[in-house]
Amino acid sequence: MGTTALIDYGAGNLHSVANALKAAGAADVAITADPAVVRAADRIVLPGVGSFKACAEGLRGCAGLEAALTERVLGAGVPFLGICVGMQLLATRGVEHGITPGLGWIPGEVRLIEPATPDIKIPHMGWNDVVARPEAALVESGEAYFLHSYHFVTDDPAHVLATTHHGQELAAAVGRGNIVGTQFHPEKSQSFGLALLTRFLEWRP
Repeated sequence: MGTTALIDYGAGNLHSVANALKAAGAADVAITADPAVVRAADRIVLPGVGSFKACAEGLRGCAGLEAALTERVLGAGVPFLGICVGMQLLATRGVEHGITPGLGWIPGEVRLIEPATPDIKIPHMGWNDVVARPEAALVESGEAYFLHSYHFVTDDPAHVLATTHHGQELAAAVGRGNIVGTQFHPEKSQSFGLALLTRFLEWRP
Protein backbone atom coordinates (compact mmCIF):
# COMPACT_ATOMS: atom_id res chain seq x y z
CA MET A 1 0.00 0.00 0.00
CA GLY A 2 1.50 3.32 -1.10
CA THR A 3 0.95 6.92 -0.05
CA THR A 4 -2.50 8.37 0.56
CA ALA A 5 -2.45 12.13 -0.09
CA LEU A 6 -4.79 14.00 2.26
CA ILE A 7 -5.24 17.40 0.66
CA ASP A 8 -4.53 20.38 2.90
CA TYR A 9 -6.06 23.53 1.41
CA GLY A 10 -7.17 25.15 4.65
CA ALA A 11 -10.67 23.69 4.61
CA GLY A 12 -10.76 20.35 6.39
CA ASN A 13 -10.55 18.65 9.76
CA LEU A 14 -7.31 17.08 8.59
CA HIS A 15 -6.06 15.40 11.72
CA SER A 16 -9.26 13.54 12.51
CA VAL A 17 -9.40 12.32 8.89
CA ALA A 18 -5.72 11.34 9.00
CA ASN A 19 -6.22 9.45 12.27
CA ALA A 20 -9.25 7.65 10.83
CA LEU A 21 -7.29 6.66 7.70
CA LYS A 22 -4.49 5.27 9.87
CA ALA A 23 -7.00 3.39 12.02
CA ALA A 24 -8.46 1.96 8.80
CA GLY A 25 -5.04 0.62 7.78
CA ALA A 26 -3.26 3.40 5.90
CA ALA A 27 0.48 3.02 6.38
CA ASP A 28 1.49 6.37 4.90
CA VAL A 29 -0.79 9.43 5.01
CA ALA A 30 0.74 12.63 3.59
CA ILE A 31 -1.09 15.82 4.61
CA THR A 32 -0.13 18.01 1.69
CA ALA A 33 -0.85 20.78 -0.79
CA ASP A 34 2.29 19.99 -2.78
CA PRO A 35 1.46 19.11 -6.41
CA ALA A 36 4.54 16.85 -6.59
CA VAL A 37 3.32 14.78 -3.63
CA VAL A 38 -0.15 14.57 -5.17
CA ARG A 39 1.29 13.35 -8.47
CA ALA A 40 3.17 10.57 -6.64
CA ALA A 41 0.25 9.46 -4.45
CA ASP A 42 -1.53 6.13 -4.89
CA ARG A 43 -4.79 7.42 -3.35
CA ILE A 44 -6.20 10.89 -2.77
CA VAL A 45 -8.62 12.15 -0.11
CA LEU A 46 -10.15 15.64 -0.34
CA PRO A 47 -11.85 16.72 2.90
CA GLY A 48 -13.85 19.92 3.26
CA VAL A 49 -15.58 21.94 5.96
CA GLY A 50 -17.27 25.31 5.44
CA SER A 51 -18.83 26.95 2.40
CA PHE A 52 -18.50 25.73 -1.18
CA LYS A 53 -17.17 29.14 -2.25
CA ALA A 54 -14.50 29.33 0.47
CA CYS A 55 -13.37 25.75 -0.16
CA ALA A 56 -13.18 26.23 -3.94
CA GLU A 57 -11.19 29.43 -3.48
CA GLY A 58 -8.90 27.75 -0.96
CA LEU A 59 -8.22 24.87 -3.34
CA ARG A 60 -7.50 27.21 -6.24
CA GLY A 61 -5.31 29.36 -4.01
CA CYS A 62 -2.77 26.49 -3.77
CA ALA A 63 -0.55 26.88 -6.83
CA GLY A 64 -0.73 23.93 -9.20
CA LEU A 65 -2.92 21.82 -6.90
CA GLU A 66 -6.08 21.63 -9.02
CA ALA A 67 -4.03 20.68 -12.10
CA ALA A 68 -2.19 17.97 -10.16
CA LEU A 69 -5.47 16.55 -8.84
CA THR A 70 -7.01 16.52 -12.31
CA GLU A 71 -3.93 14.87 -13.81
CA ARG A 72 -3.76 12.18 -11.14
CA VAL A 73 -7.47 11.46 -10.70
CA LEU A 74 -8.85 11.93 -14.23
CA GLY A 75 -5.65 11.20 -16.12
CA ALA A 76 -4.11 8.35 -14.12
CA GLY A 77 -7.30 6.95 -12.57
CA VAL A 78 -6.03 7.04 -8.99
CA PRO A 79 -8.71 6.19 -6.39
CA PHE A 80 -10.25 9.41 -5.02
CA LEU A 81 -12.48 10.07 -2.02
CA GLY A 82 -14.13 13.44 -1.35
CA ILE A 83 -15.66 14.09 2.08
CA CYS A 84 -18.48 16.58 2.82
CA VAL A 85 -17.59 19.80 0.93
CA GLY A 86 -14.77 17.77 -0.64
CA MET A 87 -17.55 15.73 -2.24
CA GLN A 88 -19.53 18.82 -3.19
CA LEU A 89 -16.51 20.29 -5.01
CA LEU A 90 -16.86 17.46 -7.54
CA ALA A 91 -19.91 19.28 -8.92
CA THR A 92 -20.06 21.62 -11.89
CA ARG A 93 -20.93 24.53 -9.59
CA GLY A 94 -22.18 25.57 -6.18
CA VAL A 95 -24.63 28.41 -5.49
CA GLU A 96 -23.66 29.26 -1.89
CA HIS A 97 -22.68 32.97 -1.71
CA GLY A 98 -23.05 33.26 -5.49
CA ILE A 99 -22.25 30.83 -8.29
CA THR A 100 -18.82 29.24 -7.91
CA PRO A 101 -17.38 26.69 -10.36
CA GLY A 102 -16.50 23.30 -8.91
CA LEU A 103 -14.09 20.73 -10.30
CA GLY A 104 -16.76 19.52 -12.71
CA TRP A 105 -15.81 15.85 -12.38
CA ILE A 106 -19.42 14.81 -11.68
CA PRO A 107 -21.94 17.06 -13.47
CA GLY A 108 -24.44 18.71 -11.14
CA GLU A 109 -25.12 21.57 -8.76
CA VAL A 110 -24.78 22.05 -5.00
CA ARG A 111 -27.94 23.75 -3.68
CA LEU A 112 -29.43 24.76 -0.35
CA ILE A 113 -31.59 22.12 1.31
CA GLU A 114 -35.09 23.63 1.20
CA PRO A 115 -37.46 21.60 3.40
CA ALA A 116 -41.18 21.60 2.64
CA THR A 117 -42.13 21.89 6.31
CA PRO A 118 -40.63 23.97 9.16
CA ASP A 119 -40.10 20.97 11.43
CA ILE A 120 -37.21 19.83 9.20
CA LYS A 121 -34.20 21.60 10.66
CA ILE A 122 -31.31 22.97 8.61
CA PRO A 123 -28.45 22.16 8.80
CA HIS A 124 -28.98 18.45 8.48
CA MET A 125 -26.95 17.44 11.51
CA GLY A 126 -26.36 14.17 13.31
CA TRP A 127 -26.77 10.48 12.60
CA ASN A 128 -28.95 9.34 9.73
CA ASP A 129 -29.47 6.28 7.57
CA VAL A 130 -27.42 5.75 4.42
CA VAL A 131 -29.20 3.67 1.78
CA ALA A 132 -26.70 2.43 -0.79
CA ARG A 133 -27.50 1.26 -4.29
CA PRO A 134 -26.64 -2.44 -4.75
CA GLU A 135 -23.99 -1.68 -7.38
CA ALA A 136 -22.43 1.24 -5.48
CA ALA A 137 -18.65 1.38 -5.24
CA LEU A 138 -17.32 1.49 -1.65
CA VAL A 139 -20.54 2.68 -0.01
CA GLU A 140 -22.76 0.28 1.92
CA SER A 141 -26.02 0.87 3.77
CA GLY A 142 -25.82 1.82 7.43
CA GLU A 143 -25.84 4.85 9.67
CA ALA A 144 -23.46 7.80 9.37
CA TYR A 145 -22.84 11.27 10.74
CA PHE A 146 -23.92 14.27 8.64
CA LEU A 147 -23.44 18.02 8.98
CA HIS A 148 -24.48 20.13 5.99
CA SER A 149 -26.95 22.73 4.75
CA TYR A 150 -26.33 22.24 1.03
CA HIS A 151 -26.76 19.10 -1.05
CA PHE A 152 -25.43 17.74 -4.33
CA VAL A 153 -28.03 17.41 -7.13
CA THR A 154 -26.43 15.35 -9.90
CA ASP A 155 -27.37 15.82 -13.54
CA ASP A 156 -27.32 12.03 -13.98
CA PRO A 157 -29.15 10.00 -11.29
CA ALA A 158 -26.76 7.11 -12.00
CA HIS A 159 -24.01 9.11 -10.28
CA VAL A 160 -25.85 8.90 -6.93
CA LEU A 161 -24.38 5.92 -5.06
CA ALA A 162 -26.41 6.30 -1.86
CA THR A 163 -29.17 8.45 -0.40
CA THR A 164 -30.35 9.68 2.96
CA HIS A 165 -33.69 11.18 3.98
CA HIS A 166 -34.07 14.52 5.72
CA GLY A 167 -37.47 15.84 4.75
CA GLN A 168 -36.61 14.77 1.21
CA GLU A 169 -34.25 12.36 -0.47
CA LEU A 170 -30.68 13.71 -0.52
CA ALA A 171 -27.50 12.35 -2.05
CA ALA A 172 -25.41 10.71 0.69
CA ALA A 173 -22.72 9.59 -1.74
CA VAL A 174 -21.90 10.20 -5.40
CA GLY A 175 -19.39 8.69 -7.75
CA ARG A 176 -18.26 7.51 -11.13
CA GLY A 177 -15.31 5.32 -12.08
CA ASN A 178 -12.43 5.87 -9.67
CA ILE A 179 -14.15 8.83 -7.96
CA VAL A 180 -16.37 8.58 -4.87
CA GLY A 181 -17.64 11.34 -2.60
CA THR A 182 -19.55 11.08 0.67
CA GLN A 183 -21.73 13.83 2.10
CA PHE A 184 -21.41 12.20 5.51
CA HIS A 185 -18.19 12.20 7.52
CA PRO A 186 -16.58 8.73 7.62
CA GLU A 187 -14.10 9.96 10.23
CA LYS A 188 -17.03 10.75 12.59
CA SER A 189 -19.11 7.69 11.73
CA GLN A 190 -17.40 5.16 14.01
CA SER A 191 -17.26 1.56 12.74
CA PHE A 192 -19.40 2.33 9.68
CA GLY A 193 -17.00 5.07 8.58
CA LEU A 194 -13.85 3.11 9.34
CA ALA A 195 -15.15 0.18 7.29
CA LEU A 196 -15.70 2.50 4.32
CA LEU A 197 -12.17 3.92 4.66
CA THR A 198 -10.74 0.39 4.82
CA ARG A 199 -12.56 -0.48 1.60
CA PHE A 200 -11.25 2.71 0.00
CA LEU A 201 -7.65 1.82 0.94
CA GLU A 202 -8.09 -1.60 -0.71
CA TRP A 203 -10.12 -0.34 -3.70
CA ARG A 204 -8.86 -1.00 -7.20
CA PRO A 205 -11.41 0.58 -9.56
